[in-house]
Amino acid sequence: MTGSGYSPKRTGLVSENAHDKIIAMPVAELTDVALMERIKLGDREAFEELVTRFRQPVMNLIMRTVSDATEAEDLSQCVFVQIYKAAGRYKPTAKVSTWIFTIARNLGLNEIRRRKRHPAESMETQLEGDDADYVKQFEDRSAKSPGHDALSTELSDLVDVAVRDLPENQRTAILLCREGDLSYDDIAEIMDTSLASVKSLIFRGRETLKKRLKPYLKTGTWEGEARAATN
Repeated sequence: MTGSGYSPKRTGLVSENAHDKIIAMPVAELTDVALMERIKLGDREAFEELVTRFRQPVMNLIMRTVSDATEAEDLSQCVFVQIYKAAGRYKPTAKVSTWIFTIARNLGLNEIRRRKRHPAESMETQLEGDDADYVKQFEDRSAKSPGHDALSTELSDLVDVAVRDLPENQRTAILLCREGDLSYDDIAEIMDTSLASVKSLIFRGRETLKKRLKPYLKTGTWEGEARAATN
């Protein structure tokens, strides 16, 4: 990357007139795909806009995957480091959101596996070099912890506990639907599975959540508390 300057040459993916229009438009008015076109050309303002659009949903997804706010923040930065480095290879045959959440899901699962192998190793070791420093410029230090607002009530806390207890595939499908606002087709692409499988995973996951939350909604007592009281 070479600062905010870039050469307005054609990429071969859009017409010359359309490409010139993309270059001239304010980043806030660009589609996600158009942002990627400008990021390919070295436009850091476009990259900052992409981070702004996707930072919170990516952090929410990862937070509910790894269940650790600090690790989720570090891992989210890793997601954008990968996007920054791989921008030139992005092809508009896939939605930008699908591409980003695929990266986020894979890194989240890799982090869980890494913890099992090296429980004391910090995610910060994966954030090294100038690219990491650049991406960290766009971290919102004034923002609350990932998912803070969604976890601010007791019910939300319990929902998250129940989601974390789901089988991995059900949990991922539920989280992508909940945090990414993605279609079932998009989720199927991210999870590399069939549309029917995604529908089944989300249905079974939601049924499990309903069963776990139903006693609390009726009595105000969480099943863990109920078991503890009988022991």
